[in-house]
Amino acid sequence: MSPVIRKIKQPKSVRNGRRYRPDRLNGAYDAIIIGSGIGGLTTAVGLSKMGKKVLVLEQHYTAGGFTHAYSRKGYEWDVGVHYIGDVGYPTMSRKLFDFISNGNLKWAAMDKNYDRIFLGDESFNFIAGKAAFAAEMKNNFPAEKAAIDSYIKMLDKVNKGMRWFSISKLLLPWQQRIYSVILKALTPAYFNQTTYEVLRTITDDEKLIAVLTGQWGDNGMPPKKSSFLIHSLIAKHYLNGGYYPIGGASKIAETIIPQIQKAGGEVFTHVAVKEILISNGKASGVKLIDGNEISAPLIISNAGVFNTYGKLLPEKIAKQFGYDKKLKDIKRSMTNVGLFIGLKGDPKSLSLPKTNFWIYADQHHDENLEAFEKDFHNPMPIIYISFPSAKDPTFNERHPGRSTIEIVAPASYKMFEKWKHTSWRKRGKDYEEFRDYFAQRMLQALYDKLPHLEGKIDYYETSTPLSTKNFSFYDEGEIYGLDHDSSRFTKGWLQPKSQVPGLWLTGQDVLSCGVAGAMIAGFLTAARILGVRDGMKLAKLAFSGR
Repeated sequence: MSPVIRKIKQPKSVRNGRRYRPDRLNGAYDAIIIGSGIGGLTTAVGLSKMGKKVLVLEQHYTAGGFTHAYSRKGYEWDVGVHYIGDVGYPTMSRKLFDFISNGNLKWAAMDKNYDRIFLGDESFNFIAGKAAFAAEMKNNFPAEKAAIDSYIKMLDKVNKGMRWFSISKLLLPWQQRIYSVILKALTPAYFNQTTYEVLRTITDDEKLIAVLTGQWGDNGMPPKKSSFLIHSLIAKHYLNGGYYPIGGASKIAETIIPQIQKAGGEVFTHVAVKEILISNGKASGVKLIDGNEISAPLIISNAGVFNTYGKLLPEKIAKQFGYDKKLKDIKRSMTNVGLFIGLKGDPKSLSLPKTNFWIYADQHHDENLEAFEKDFHNPMPIIYISFPSAKDPTFNERHPGRSTIEIVAPASYKMFEKWKHTSWRKRGKDYEEFRDYFAQRMLQALYDKLPHLEGKIDYYETSTPLSTKNFSFYDEGEIYGLDHDSSRFTKGWLQPKSQVPGLWLTGQDVLSCGVAGAMIAGFLTAARILGVRDGMKLAKLAFSGR
């Protein structure tokens, strides 16, 4: 018997950010940041540490963007922080998390077997540690030992090349043109080829390729379309295991915001920006939906390039700098349907793992996605299952005798487009039935792998691309900003400094998708704004503690 989808009530209080009211503004501000995702918050902390007074404006009822969490009916779910890599030891990511949270953000390790890839009835485990990962792959594919060793080396080379690529984000356009020659010499030839194309150079075993690319949902593009660069960043990011924030995903924003407030800044929620104001050819402030205007010499957008250059920037200005044409040269990323499940009983009694499940009908990732997009009755090309209550050791302190599961699967905005003019919670019975069609398919996938959970679900609710559009302000519900195909990393204009004086960009569209990618982009934006001398000071503070 399926549980009933109950009516959703907006939370009475929020943990992160203060609700906006005009009388709470305490200007003058040195910078205004549009959007409180991890990129925006990181930029805000970077500037705040250097004495800037920063105002962050968030249209949602809680801060954090895709790092926020929400509670309902005694349960709690994250919306995007399913696991984080490279934080178990002092890597760049860990040092940066420590810097922006003042060391208050703590991490719990998942199982050594952090990801499990299902191809039909077969399963393959990703084990933490470079040697352990390679050994497990070789155990499954004994004839492909040389290919697996080559694969690990290629991941290392691409990640080293990414450091040089990131430097280009700190350069002016003319400097980028010169640097591109140097960059080509410093990066491998396969740096930005497609994932499938690169892997075929080391093996013709299609099943091995399907397993190695089993995390493609983390960037939203299957192997024949994705850039090997983004594949390598993600695979290497998790190679030493997965981690989860102790206290839940909301701890991310909760530990970051005080660093902004210490410098006199603030993070306001329930406040939507209508337009970026331009005075004398320079970004000079923002106009809010309520009509109020706030001035600042620096305007930084964490709302993504489509929103920034296509909606918030005055059309005349966008055309003047050619952004209308540039936006036609990029594509929005994948969107999804999500299932948020609540169960009575703690994770131990329910035997919930700390391992993520990636479920595929077979090894044909690209073909299955294409078939599903043509007809949603076809098998779902990927179903991802996460067990947040098992990953967080403090979950039962906050929610005794409760557990949660999250399931994510690809979707298409076109599938739900007919309801785009309806309102949240008022989309109609036909929408709810269509939404539940996908929920039931995802539930069946869960029961197929963990049959003992059937009949034990107390509550669930389903999100669609329209939910993402409503809460995250992305027009087509895209979850990774831009497509990470082979051309995405060749767009020099996707950088912190816009062509409009005083206007800057931060977040995942600057560098790459993912929490760590958006965070590093946020730091790069802050460093670029501060200039060489203060940017170096900021880097010393973040990475050397001096």
